[in-house]
Amino acid sequence: MLKKIVNLIFEWLQLKRIKHEWWRLAGIPFPDSVAEHSLNAAQIWYILAKMEWADANKVATMLVWHDIGEARIWDMHFINTKYINNKNNFELEAMKHQFEKIDFWKDVLDLFIEYEERSTFEWNIAKDADYLEQAFQAKVYVETWYKEAQIWIDNVWKSLKTESAKKLWKELQTSSFSDWCRWMITME
Repeated sequence: MLKKIVNLIFEWLQLKRIKHEWWRLAGIPFPDSVAEHSLNAAQIWYILAKMEWADANKVATMLVWHDIGEARIWDMHFINTKYINNKNNFELEAMKHQFEKIDFWKDVLDLFIEYEERSTFEWNIAKDADYLEQAFQAKVYVETWYKEAQIWIDNVWKSLKTESAKKLWKELQTSSFSDWCRWMITME
C-alpha cells in the first residue's frame, strides 16, 4: 500500500502542471494551475465556512480533494464539457481508480460524492468558494490587461448561494488585486 500512496503523490504533483483551460480561452497564455486553484479555493472555503458557521474542516477538506481526478482527465473548460456526457462521472471514475486499495479512500470518495451531488449546506459553501477563487483570479487577470476574464466575475454572481460569498463578491468589485501591497507600502 505504501508504494500505491507514493505513486499517487507523484501523480497528484501533475496538478501543478495542468493549467486551468478556461483562462486560455480568455487569452491568458500562462494561467494558474489546477493545484494553485485548489489550494486557494480551500483557503477561501475555510473562511466562508467560518463566516457561515459551518464545519470549516469538512468544507476545506472537501475542496482539497475536489479536483484530484483531474490528474488523470485534465482540466476541462465549459465548452468541451458540452461535448462530453457526465463529466463528473469521469472524475468519479478517475478517483475510484486512484484510490483503489487505499484504506482511507472511502472518506475522500464520500466527500467527493457529496460535493458532486450538491446536496448539503457544506457543498453550497464549497461551490461558492470554488467560484469565488476563480472570480478573484479573474480580477487579477482583468487588471493585468486580460479583459476577457471579466465575464467570469460578472457571471459568477448568479451562481453564489451563501450570503458570505455574496458579500465577498461585492467587496471584490470595489477592490484591486494590488490593494494589499499598497497598504503594506504605506505602513510605518
